[in-house]
Amino acid sequence: MTELWNGLLKALELIVTFNPEVMAIAGLSLRIAVTSTLLAAIICLPLGSLVHFKQFHGKRVLISLIQTFYSVPTVTVGLLVFVLFSRSGPLGGLNLLFTPTVMILGQVLLVSPILVGLTVSALSGVDRTVTDTARSLGASGRQTAFLILKEARFAVMAALVLGFGRAISEVGLALMVGGNIKGFTRVLTTAISLETSKGDWELSMALGIILIIIALVINVVLNRIQQRR
Repeated sequence: MTELWNGLLKALELIVTFNPEVMAIAGLSLRIAVTSTLLAAIICLPLGSLVHFKQFHGKRVLISLIQTFYSVPTVTVGLLVFVLFSRSGPLGGLNLLFTPTVMILGQVLLVSPILVGLTVSALSGVDRTVTDTARSLGASGRQTAFLILKEARFAVMAALVLGFGRAISEVGLALMVGGNIKGFTRVLTTAISLETSKGDWELSMALGIILIIIALVINVVLNRIQQRR
């Protein structure tokens, strides 16, 4: 028990003194997760809107398929990205494997189903009277769609927060395509896994505390968004 307490105190010391290694790992994790979430949002918010507003055969099946991919294992996505960007893969010539760039691309694939599916759910949750009122007042299809998006903005923001949480907390994909290279592709989750296996409890707990703080911030932000909604 004493050893655990001493390790916790040392971990807190690493955080409050802004240990360079700890800050570098945390900073890289945030940059990769934020970048991948924003890129996924640019692609998935319009795509989710298109799925919601357009009527086509097989729409329900497509939405069910998208929702199925909410919980796709990160190692599965990691394997797909690894095969694509390995030397023998179709994109191997880009030499992106074991770089932050390929980690971002992998996380974009990982969070895209969540953002598309939750965008569709957010738009579907808007009261039908909003659409009926807009049309009765002579609004065009584009104006009506914009109004629905405005009404669903808090739910869409919640989707972005959840996507960011999924990105920053995953470990399998980051380990497979990033390689956990010190000072280059080592992020919070992969560093915690490595340092724990090495017996470096202080660094592991420091990184774990930072990850918990980030998770807490995500939860608080999500709750505030839901309350405003």
